[in-house]
Amino acid sequence: QEKLVESGGGLVQPGGSLRLSCAASGFHLDSYAIGWFRQAPGKEREGVSCISSSADSTYCLDSVKGRCSNSRDNAKNTVYLQIDSLKPEDTAVYYCAIDRKMYSQRCPVIGDYWGQGTQVTVSS
Repeated sequence: QEKLVESGGGLVQPGGSLRLSCAASGFHLDSYAIGWFRQAPGKEREGVSCISSSADSTYCLDSVKGRCSNSRDNAKNTVYLQIDSLKPEDTAVYYCAIDRKMYSQRCPVIGDYWGQGTQVTVSS
């Protein structure tokens, strides 16, 4: 079965770090750019970061700029998002997504194929 699966979320204290994973099964993730998004309760979904298929282009959006890094391990068919210096306002469900219909290898990613999300809660 083809799917994207996020993991690595959890409860973390302010100032801590988390590394989220996005793993693909049933297809090769290295052919796609990966977008990370998040949605907090009562808020619209927002983009967080993006990494191109070759990892030659990565960026983090303003909300996490300076605190986030993207990487990918093609041997594991997995992409990672690390966020440091976590703040309570980073609390959200985090999703990874690809533009599968367009077979997009470049950022930005709009997202037509999504994982189920992983919950990140930043609280003391």
